[in-house]
Amino acid sequence: MADVGKMFLLELLKENGNNECADCGCKDPEWASCTLGIFLCQDCAGIHRSLSTGVSRIKSIHLDRWESEQLQLMKKIGNVKAKQVYEKYVPPFYKKPRVTDPGVLKTEWIYAKYKRFEFDDPQHQNEYLKETKEGILMKRGKENQKFKPRRFLLSRSENLLKYFNKENASRPKAEINLDSLNAVFVPEKIGQLNGLQITYTDRGSTRCIYVYHQDSKEIVDWYQSIRALKLERRKIAFPDKNVSELCEDLTRSFSKEGWLSKKGPRDEPFRKRWFTFDRRKLMYFEEPLNAFAKGEIFIGHKDNCYSIVEGIPADGRTAPGYGFTLHTPDRDFYLSADSKGEMEEWIHELTKVTLTPLTPQDNKIAASMVNKRPTTIYQMMKR
Repeated sequence: MADVGKMFLLELLKENGNNECADCGCKDPEWASCTLGIFLCQDCAGIHRSLSTGVSRIKSIHLDRWESEQLQLMKKIGNVKAKQVYEKYVPPFYKKPRVTDPGVLKTEWIYAKYKRFEFDDPQHQNEYLKETKEGILMKRGKENQKFKPRRFLLSRSENLLKYFNKENASRPKAEINLDSLNAVFVPEKIGQLNGLQITYTDRGSTRCIYVYHQDSKEIVDWYQSIRALKLERRKIAFPDKNVSELCEDLTRSFSKEGWLSKKGPRDEPFRKRWFTFDRRKLMYFEEPLNAFAKGEIFIGHKDNCYSIVEGIPADGRTAPGYGFTLHTPDRDFYLSADSKGEMEEWIHELTKVTLTPLTPQDNKIAASMVNKRPTTIYQMMKR
């Protein structure tokens, strides 16, 4: 019976939608929920195990024994039909996690679908569009580097995220315009499973703040609420655009992060720096959790003299590892990775951007960076 059940399930996996995880899209799932009738990857199956077995009972496709009624349920439902039920009213702003997204997003997505039934009624999404959202988040200090509780307030009418140094303070420490705000989960960097990095433009520079909350639902609610208000704002500003277009980049993950060695502009040695590549901004920091970058480099189009090549010129000093050169109109940056694989990944990500035409938003980013430090970049972009 075990072999018969396995063969039966393997045939079902060939059907449309069953060949990827019902929750994150990971290819070739090897697990299934015999109560929900869906196929799952190992990571999502692990999250389902934290639900009660009455909600979702997990079995291995290859190793477990399956009862005939369980097999028939899998055939009757499957991933496509299950999504029609559990994802019926997912709002367009809601970030559906993919395989590479952090566990906190996957966990709350799965709980929202199968435990809280958030997407079976459009009214359930009103929570994300309240006039204000207020609460306490743990925020890392800019100077003392310790996490302390801070009051945050998200204002729909003002299009602002504010935070206060004291819970009863009347004036905020900072007011962040949602139009320039990005939020990305970076649990490993922050050292907290529910760690969120918020970046925004502060007088021409990128400001980074790092927050978390012990309750994964609370931090994800903040994240989804930010996305909801940003979409609402875009609908008003661009009424002729379709919603899927407006949802692009409501929030965005970093293209790549990691340590590289960088040579200074003069006859200086290579120094380790933490690099973050965000859209067309390549930022480098002395430490990963610094509030401000030590430097920011705009990555433009190849037609404007931007390119990345493997290797460093002989006069660029010997690189401590695997060197590559970033050419920009103003200067060449000599960088080095610890491994050949890391170097190739950086070259790939940077080159991909230089081959992509600039958007109006990209031009705004470039202009803000140029206003801070005049260069020839903007003149070249206007050609």
